[in-house]
Amino acid sequence: MEENNKGLLSSWLALGVVVIGTFMSILDSSIVNIALPKMMSVFGMPLDDAKWILTCYTLTLGAIIPLTGYLQDIFGAKKIYMFALGMFTLGSLLCGFAWSSGTMIAFRIVQALGGGMIMPVGMSIIYQMFPREKIGLALGFWGIASMAAPAIGPTLGGYIIEKMDWRLIFNVNVPIGIIGVIMAGFLLKGVERKPFKSFDIIGFLSSTIGIVSILYVLGEGSSIDWGKIQNPMLMTLGCLSLVLFVVNELTHPDPLLDLRVLKLFDFSLSLIISSILTLALMGGAYILPLFLQNVRGYTAMQTGLIMLPSALVVGVMMPISGNAFDKIGAKPLVIPGLIILAISSYELANAISMDSSKSHIIFITCMRSVGLGIAMMPISTAGMNAVETKLVGRASALNNTIRQISSSLSITIMSTIMQSRADYNYLKLAEQINVYNKTSNDTISTLTKVFMHSGLSQSDAKVYSVSQLVKMIQGQATLDGMSYAVMVTVVIVFAAIILTLFMRTRK
Repeated sequence: MEENNKGLLSSWLALGVVVIGTFMSILDSSIVNIALPKMMSVFGMPLDDAKWILTCYTLTLGAIIPLTGYLQDIFGAKKIYMFALGMFTLGSLLCGFAWSSGTMIAFRIVQALGGGMIMPVGMSIIYQMFPREKIGLALGFWGIASMAAPAIGPTLGGYIIEKMDWRLIFNVNVPIGIIGVIMAGFLLKGVERKPFKSFDIIGFLSSTIGIVSILYVLGEGSSIDWGKIQNPMLMTLGCLSLVLFVVNELTHPDPLLDLRVLKLFDFSLSLIISSILTLALMGGAYILPLFLQNVRGYTAMQTGLIMLPSALVVGVMMPISGNAFDKIGAKPLVIPGLIILAISSYELANAISMDSSKSHIIFITCMRSVGLGIAMMPISTAGMNAVETKLVGRASALNNTIRQISSSLSITIMSTIMQSRADYNYLKLAEQINVYNKTSNDTISTLTKVFMHSGLSQSDAKVYSVSQLVKMIQGQATLDGMSYAVMVTVVIVFAAIILTLFMRTRK
């Protein structure tokens, strides 16, 4: 009995190490977004160059994640996790001392080489450390890091940039990372070294070329310029490379990513539903900060504080839903969670206006977090539980690869929907500014009088009033576009509910 308690304690301490690494790697992604304008100023770089600080990290993740399953099989999860955390910590230290835009981009690649491995290897370690009947609760605690870190990032990043040295966003990782590597050495269990298997070089090259090419194009979001010859060429190269990758993986004796696990119905269905939920998640995580900062005029730190309560709610809900999953299975949790998510997303779409109060937005985002916290982890865990223990490393790498692609794809989809709808709304509203429209004429007349009172001539006042009206219309069109994009996620969540009904009910 005492040995069991010691084993259980060591498992939970090991989980703490995995949570620390995961939290750091995800937190750093969202913090750097906030620090980008500061880095542009310090290094004197234009926006197009500064984007590479973000893009190089995403592309490196896309290249390294598929490799983690193979490396785990050869060296064991403990050694790879310690290497990944050490590499991420080293990259953070170097980023903190970067002296130019070029060195920052190079050091971000070093950071991503470690950061990309942390999540898939961390999930494999949890499956090694915990029995299947406790896996939901364990993954629930681990999920706190993956869900809460993106929301905490803007608050913490905003505070550091406003009150301290911006380089602290990287340097703060160093002592935590060193402690994490030391703890991992003591607490994580090693496994017997396996013989070297033939390396799937065609699979590695085709997956790297395919994923990096597609993520590069998708990284431009709604501003993808298909007129540039490189974008359609890269997208075509990426798609053809992924086709070659799929054919190779299905015929190779030791594939880099074992696509045969997709034959497991629950695993494949959980990947589809998780991808849909990622798109729904982006409805809040991507569009809400744009609304709060660009439209309502809040600072990055104020925006982070508005979004912080929802992150805390997710943190509370994750272990609760994980523990409940171990007892009752996925379906009884996921369907109510998705219904709450759909209703609160509908309310959020209506709350995207100039009239909504800060407290109302916080309440709605917290309700969305309740839905996400209940649904997200049980879906992922139900899929992974369908996989044999010996294949968990490969399945985890595949899971995280698809998650990385779906996350980038979701940002592109949401930004495209928002921008195209805003453009459509603007044209529709702009048509109404004409000599036959009494409302627009009255508005221009009123504004002209206001500008004339401030000392402008009648002709200048009229020009300014028309310009002001166009700005108002542009603002309203953007608001409507944001609201419409969030409303699309409601439909997507209902699609996820229908798919969940097909999952096998299993504790």
